[in-house]
Amino acid sequence: MSENNVIIEPRLAAANLVPEGYRAVLALEKYVASNVEPVVFELVKLRASMLNGCSFCVDMHSRDAAKAGEDSRRLFAVAAWREAPFFTRRERAALALTDAMTRLGEHGVPDDVYDEAAAVWEEKDLANLILAIGTINLWNRLAITSHTPPPLEV
Repeated sequence: MSENNVIIEPRLAAANLVPEGYRAVLALEKYVASNVEPVVFELVKLRASMLNGCSFCVDMHSRDAAKAGEDSRRLFAVAAWREAPFFTRRERAALALTDAMTRLGEHGVPDDVYDEAAAVWEEKDLANLILAIGTINLWNRLAITSHTPPPLEV
């Protein structure tokens, strides 16, 4: 490791300290993983993790998406998805909803963002997408708060 690398010391290991709670979050993750389109699932997990600044999750989800065959240009473009021509209308609606839910401001999710998602997603699929976005935001907050670093080697 070079002298420029900063080592962030983990604060705690929630999985070891509160295994029942951790298993409950894992169960929700398993549910949404099996009920949201795999490509969209990876894109929203990556986008939320970027917005939240979760290095562990950005690293993990970009590697997972690449292993699943996602194009590297699309993965890099998630950071600037609004200007990138690589995403379908459904993916763009999911990314916009991810942005709104992750940045959840004083007035919540804007109607235009929700309405566009509702226009391209069936109601049950939209409910599962909302659960998926909420789940990755929970994972991000757990990893950031506990200082969970990505592995230096994979």
